[in-house]
Amino acid sequence: MKLLEAGLLVVERSGRHRYYRLAGEPVARALEALAVIAPPRPIRSLRESEARKALCLARICYDHLAGRVGVALAEALVRRGILVPAEHGYDVTGAGARWLLAFGTDVEVLRRQRRKFAAPCLDWSERRHHLAGALGAALLQRFLALGWMQRLEGSRAVRITDQGWQGLRQEFGLEMGGPGGVVSH
Repeated sequence: MKLLEAGLLVVERSGRHRYYRLAGEPVARALEALAVIAPPRPIRSLRESEARKALCLARICYDHLAGRVGVALAEALVRRGILVPAEHGYDVTGAGARWLLAFGTDVEVLRRQRRKFAAPCLDWSERRHHLAGALGAALLQRFLALGWMQRLEGSRAVRITDQGWQGLRQEFGLEMGGPGGVVSH
């Protein structure tokens, strides 16, 4: 509370959650300067390193896809004209609804659910939004059903299969890039 009152942090509310971020570039510069004398906690094992990488790449956030892949997917859906930003999240274009139906996701059925349809959800690892709501959950379920992704036992991370990378590239323009990054075309 004191950091908010001091203007060092700002809060963004998303459903029942609150996400805090730095209030601006001057605060970030001050923290980076402090990081020189307070280095981050080191990763102590290969297993810990791999688990952290997997979570940051692709994970389940409640019932929808998050991580670098989730953020890149949301951005690709907007860029391709399937989704458009709306007052309380996203909406699907007419062409987008037809595309999603052909992909196996019926927008009209999802709209009748008693939950938000297509909402932005702030990603803790990327600090950008991924797609939540009924549409986000339906897309994750479709990826799992297609065998594009697999849940990792005992973790929120999901593994993207070779077939999955091929499908994500073909349908959404996403592919692995650089060390653990996702490139969106």
